[in-house]
Amino acid sequence: MKRFSGTTPGNRHRGTTPELSFPKNKRIVTNKQFKAVLARNLRVSDGLLTLFVAKNDCDYPRLGISVSNSCGGAVVRNRLKRLLREAFRQSRDRIPAGLDYLVMISPQWLKNLDKSVSPKRAVKRLRFEQVEASLLTLVDAAVRKMG
Repeated sequence: MKRFSGTTPGNRHRGTTPELSFPKNKRIVTNKQFKAVLARNLRVSDGLLTLFVAKNDCDYPRLGISVSNSCGGAVVRNRLKRLLREAFRQSRDRIPAGLDYLVMISPQWLKNLDKSVSPKRAVKRLRFEQVEASLLTLVDAAVRKMG
């Protein structure tokens, strides 16, 4: 039985249009890139997210996401990463170019969870609008802090 690879000449992007994609060159993916952003030590935080920012040599913003094991299992961590990626992708026109953004879930948010609520349930309650608003607020604060 022949397996479908997901791509055909008319389906090069597997159902997504290029302007809606989020390719690897627009992400921070290597350990070296993560360390470079962290070494810049420009950090802003709110109750939900922590954002590190550093200048890059590109003419577009790049995103890195780090979600620790303390946030929950793989399902929980992957949902958080999907929410953050989508918030960044949909807000690219409102995010200044030439900067690398490293986003982490704030340890404060995890500590403030009600002990009766599991991280999985808390993440299910987390809405895209909350994540997007938090991300944009932190981006504005970081850009102001950079001067």
